[in-house]
Amino acid sequence: MSDGLEETSGLSLSSMVKEIQGLKDKFKREDADCPSPFADLEKATVLQECRVFSDAKVVTESPRKCSQLITKLLHIVTQGDAMSSSEVTEVFFGVTKLFQSTDASLRRMVYFFIKEVAETCNPDDVIIVTSSLTKDMNSNEDLFRANSIRVLAKMIDATMLGAIERYVKQAIVDKNAMVSSSALVAGAHLIRGSPDVVRRWVNEVQEALHSPSEMVQFHALSLLYEIKQHDRLAISKMVAQLTRGAISSPMATCLLIRYITAILKGSDVDMLASATGRAAYQFLELSLRHRSEAVIYEAAKAIVSLPGVEERDLGPAVAVLQLFLSSPKATLRLAAMRALCDIAIAKPAAVIKCNDDMESLISDSNRSIATFAITTLLKTGSESSVDRLMKQISSFMNEIADEFKIVVVTAIRELCLKYPLKHRVLVGFLANFLREEGGFDFKKAIVDAIVALMCAIPETKESSLLHLCEFIEDCEFTALSTQILHLVGSLGPTAAAPARYIRFVYNRVILENAVVRAAAVTALTKFAAQLPTLRASVSVLLRRSLRDEDDEVRDRATLALRLLGDDLVANTTEVNLLLEPFSMSFSRLGCALNKFNVAHGLEEEGLALNMTTLPVVDDMGPAASAQSASTAIHTSSPATEDVATELYKMPEFATLGKVFRSTSPIELTESETEYVVSVVKHIMDNDHVILEFLITNTIADQLLVDARITLESTDDDNVYTIVQSISAAKLRCGVTTRSWLVLRRNTSESNIFAAQFVAELKFRVLEIDPNTAEIEGDEDGFAEEYPLEDVEISTNDFMGKARVADTDFRSAWESLDRDGEVLEKFSLQFKDLESAVTAVTACLGMQPEDNSQTITDRTKAGVPHSLHLSGIFWVDVRVLVRAQLLLDEKAGCVLKMAVRSPVLQISQIVADCIK
Repeated sequence: MSDGLEETSGLSLSSMVKEIQGLKDKFKREDADCPSPFADLEKATVLQECRVFSDAKVVTESPRKCSQLITKLLHIVTQGDAMSSSEVTEVFFGVTKLFQSTDASLRRMVYFFIKEVAETCNPDDVIIVTSSLTKDMNSNEDLFRANSIRVLAKMIDATMLGAIERYVKQAIVDKNAMVSSSALVAGAHLIRGSPDVVRRWVNEVQEALHSPSEMVQFHALSLLYEIKQHDRLAISKMVAQLTRGAISSPMATCLLIRYITAILKGSDVDMLASATGRAAYQFLELSLRHRSEAVIYEAAKAIVSLPGVEERDLGPAVAVLQLFLSSPKATLRLAAMRALCDIAIAKPAAVIKCNDDMESLISDSNRSIATFAITTLLKTGSESSVDRLMKQISSFMNEIADEFKIVVVTAIRELCLKYPLKHRVLVGFLANFLREEGGFDFKKAIVDAIVALMCAIPETKESSLLHLCEFIEDCEFTALSTQILHLVGSLGPTAAAPARYIRFVYNRVILENAVVRAAAVTALTKFAAQLPTLRASVSVLLRRSLRDEDDEVRDRATLALRLLGDDLVANTTEVNLLLEPFSMSFSRLGCALNKFNVAHGLEEEGLALNMTTLPVVDDMGPAASAQSASTAIHTSSPATEDVATELYKMPEFATLGKVFRSTSPIELTESETEYVVSVVKHIMDNDHVILEFLITNTIADQLLVDARITLESTDDDNVYTIVQSISAAKLRCGVTTRSWLVLRRNTSESNIFAAQFVAELKFRVLEIDPNTAEIEGDEDGFAEEYPLEDVEISTNDFMGKARVADTDFRSAWESLDRDGEVLEKFSLQFKDLESAVTAVTACLGMQPEDNSQTITDRTKAGVPHSLHLSGIFWVDVRVLVRAQLLLDEKAGCVLKMAVRSPVLQISQIVADCIK
């Protein structure tokens, strides 16, 4: 039969393959010979070419050429080559000439160019094109009307909105769906800056909700929710009305389901027990039989995520998701598996009936689906099915990427904690993949999982240590080798047969790099310190490291042998130095050594330098605190630990969590006054703020007793409540003592962080003899009050400086959704850009990126300066800011700022710091 096919076609199969390959090679050569039209573009050349916009003949006869020029302009702008104000003005004047053309493609490019560039130009330049767009808004061409409305919504501010409000309001109920949808989208943009104006359109928006167009219904519902979102009762009534079948658009129905879910989740009471909640649940259940698969999935996802939902109520949603598992569409299978995986975390019994269908998806061509199937089966499987699952996963693991492998490793760790009797099978499975190919993150996930299981299941200690020792025999990652060596040094000496681990550790001394060799020497030292029977043989191994080429390895070996003793009969105190953590941080040790050097000098002989002769360092001082405030974000950083050292010593604060960041000391008095007070604000990772007051008494004949700080709020919001006060018991002259106040932020004021307090120092004064320190006069003393500067808690106190890691600022900016973006414009009273940039950075409390805090000579000449800032807002919300600052003779310094974060409310809070 194949011969007959070759005869009829005239070509053999092999010749057809050769011809196809030849065509591929030809296309590759042509692509290589034709470079990108945007390569090596020069701004001056493109601006010169754009002068043809003023030629009416070119505009009418060559719209394609004009479109290509606009594309080049957009390419130049997006590459970061900013245009000067005069160049922007010239281009905008030229673009207005293009409104003479009726070519649809060119007009689209014009609208796109104006929308993208208008945000970076002067307000006077924007007015140039506003009149042209307003004419298009009244055009007979629906395409022009729709696009002009969209562009105007991005350009105009509250002062200009009144001139076009009537036209946008009429466009909402326009018969053309494209125009109506554009007006609704414009309303969604305008409500952020002019909410009162947009709220007047509620009748037109409700009318648009009954449009036959699915897209118009979707946009109308979205805008209607934006208008009424602050009125919970109005939202509930709107949702209740729409659940009776008022909308037909699948997209709008999905949006309605999300609003219903938000209402049910946001209620403080059990909504499912009320009549309104039952009606909402019935609508969700009815949506499971909708004609649209998107609506069905959205309803199923909503039901399974409802708070307090019973397992029997999950049945209809799980049944629908089970049907999706056998769908030919990969998107539906993936969505169903993702939802079932989430259900399995809280209610695994509800998903068990889907196990057979999920097992068939282990071999799915889409590896994401297969990964979700595996992890869900690991959560819902029984103890008897563990061995069978492990066999299926073994062949599956080699076919997926490391990111999916990490998910599987995490699921296996949870399964082992659920069924500890299966630890041999599961730990052995993890150990086998330690020896397979994989990246650092994958191997570290396995190591962390094994270590976690060792802590939770003591029976795995011996076998797991051996697995890890075998892994470091051929480990290419230094960090993992040192982590395992530290673990072996800590747990190996207490194992049943500790001598078996010494060979693995000493092999690292011979074969590995300097970092691993140093870690191995420390591990060997711990064996020698805890096991007297092995001390002699281990000391022989340590002496071989005395000739190591790396000084760190030599120093560690020398210290170990010195503390172990030449006679191998070690002193208990010295051996404990090898086994116990150091008594202070290295930064504090450095300060103590500096003080010792200043007090005694290096030339003083006969003075022993040891832990008892070192001076005590209680605090790192203002310089270190200031450095900590600029770098500290999480308590894992050394700087934060130093600043919060005294705080962590207080048992009263043990239940208040960890420090998110600490500020530098803020002076509340002049340095020459009789009582000197400063405050450090510690922002905790929960709703508490701890104020640490450093109080110094400078009067020699006074002893201050029971010194404490009192605060009185100057605001009506009552954002903070004082929950604890700790006074300083005694303050002698020249001694700095601490007093503490613990504030709790009221959760009802969730969007307010700033507060201001009137502060006062209260204490009792006892008169004493400056020479003998004996009390003179009344032993009870007398009460005294001392006014202080106001204490202010600012929003930027909750912002930690953090650079964009592992990527550039532009990529990080694009990774954040525009739904969380806030745009603002301010007029600042600064005469130079340097002061403005410094003030904006300090006001937001963020970290400059891309060296954007530096003002170049070209920027000073009148070109807008771009400022990029990044930070982490309490507790782990990434915030990025793109700002432009321009000196204007009339308006002063103009600041345009865009703030992005995953949470819109936080973006608004950060933007409001400038106000």
